[in-house]
Amino acid sequence: MTGALTELARTFAMLSLVSIGGINVLLPEIQRQVVDVHGWMTDAAFAHTFAIASAAPGPNVIVVSLIGWQVAGLPGLLVATIAIMTPSCLLAFVAARALGRWSGNKAVAILRDALVPVGLGLMLASGVAMMRNVDHDMVTVAISLATAAFVIFSRRNPLWALGAGTVTNIITLHIR
Repeated sequence: MTGALTELARTFAMLSLVSIGGINVLLPEIQRQVVDVHGWMTDAAFAHTFAIASAAPGPNVIVVSLIGWQVAGLPGLLVATIAIMTPSCLLAFVAARALGRWSGNKAVAILRDALVPVGLGLMLASGVAMMRNVDHDMVTVAISLATAAFVIFSRRNPLWALGAGTVTNIITLHIR
C-alpha cells in the first residue's frame, strides 16, 4: 500500500502545479493517469466517480479524493487530497504575493492576460475528453452539445441544462 500512496502523492502533486483554471482542466490528464498509466480505474468507473464528485456539494476537487479512496482507502483519500491541494495552494500564495508586489510591471500584466486563454482551452479540452468517454450514441452527444451551447449562450444557471439533459437521457433509456 505504501507504493500506491507514493504514486498517488507523486501523480497528484505534479498535476496540482498545472491546474490553471481549477480541477476540471486537469480531467483529461487525471483520467489518463488513473486509467491508462496506473490502471487504478476503468474509463466507466472514472466517469462515474467524476459524476458523483460533480453532484456532491462543494468543489469538484473531491474527484481526486474519491480516486484516492478507491485506490487505498482512507489513507489514499488523505494523500491524494493533500497532494492535489498543497502545491497549487503554495504556488498561488507565492504568485499572489509577487503580483501584489509587481502589479504595475508590464510583463506581469502580459502573463496574467496570457493565462486566461490557456485556462479556457484546458477547460474545453476536459469537456471534450469527458464527452469521448461517456457519449456513445447520438442522443448523448446531442445532450452534451446542447448543454454546452446552453451554458455558453445563456445567462441562466447551468443546472437547468444538466437537469434537462438528465431527464432526456432517462426518457430515451426507457424508450430503447
